[in-house]
Amino acid sequence: YIMSLVLVTGGAGFIGSHTVDRLIQQGFEVRILDNLQKPVHLKGKPNYINPKAEFILGDIRDRTTLTNSLKDVEFVFHLAAYQDYLPDFSTFFHVNSVSTALLYEIAIEQRLPIKKIITASSQFVQGEGLYKKIDGSFVSPNQRPITQLEKSDWEWKDENGNRMEWQWTSETHSNPPNAYAISKYAQELMTISFGKRYSIPSVALRYSIVQGPRQSFYNAYSGACRIFNLHYFFDKAPTLYEDGLQKRDFINIHDVVDANLLVLQDSRADYEVFCVGSGRAYTVKEFANVVAAVHHKKHILPKIPGEFRVGDTRNTCSDISKLKKLGWTPIRTIEDSVVEYLEYLKVQTDIEDILEF
Repeated sequence: YIMSLVLVTGGAGFIGSHTVDRLIQQGFEVRILDNLQKPVHLKGKPNYINPKAEFILGDIRDRTTLTNSLKDVEFVFHLAAYQDYLPDFSTFFHVNSVSTALLYEIAIEQRLPIKKIITASSQFVQGEGLYKKIDGSFVSPNQRPITQLEKSDWEWKDENGNRMEWQWTSETHSNPPNAYAISKYAQELMTISFGKRYSIPSVALRYSIVQGPRQSFYNAYSGACRIFNLHYFFDKAPTLYEDGLQKRDFINIHDVVDANLLVLQDSRADYEVFCVGSGRAYTVKEFANVVAAVHHKKHILPKIPGEFRVGDTRNTCSDISKLKKLGWTPIRTIEDSVVEYLEYLKVQTDIEDILEF
């Protein structure tokens, strides 16, 4: 693989840039295609981008740009994506789904010698995941009724009002609840079907909640790691939704990069979808407590006013046994993620405006 050229779309982003660093460290040549989308890259090209990578500024949806970016490329990490909570539904499909279709279209049309395409999917594809009823059967719930949430009744119940038990959910289950998740599921389906149909080894990775340095300060999608760290950094108490006891599966960025490199180099991964998570369930409150401890600010307690966001999942945790069978295992903790994020935060110079989200 040494000296093979790898294209990383979205290579200026959080997961992309760390993957670029590791590829270069392993002896690959790397080309980045990124449009430096705002608000994710509010201040332009980030200074952490590896100077050894070739950088192309452009839109993944532009045929000419993507064709030029694919010249002499042997491997593709397709990580470019539109992520937001805005109701501009068509943008999710224009960016995420169409770019994936275009990538395969160009590869097939021009008979490019691409040896593997790895597409970033998301745990969101699973929605709430699976729940077990008291009779032992499994169900896949969609969304808790607003009338239930307004009563501060957070847990999933069956039709008889019995509480159901959340399950570690595997790749076999899909129930995408919003435009972002549906676009990601479409990417997965295209990656596997086009890959098989045209004999281009392809893999889709369903990342859980990835955490660590370089997460955008300005992108609401960066989630709990960014919000809690910024609050404690500026001596403010973060607000937790619901009762703070929602279960989440937080994974460290370096474990994700390990998974990326493994599936790149292991042919057993070809034409498969894999969940990439930590294998550990944390409550949001536990995570906030870890952030407070790392900042030495345990005296600042989080606020839990019982507010909720419509569309939030109660519990989202992925079963990672399939990827572990290939020899991958997550080895870092949420403490590792927070410590490294805080180091990154400390060296930023112009962040006073960040908390005005």
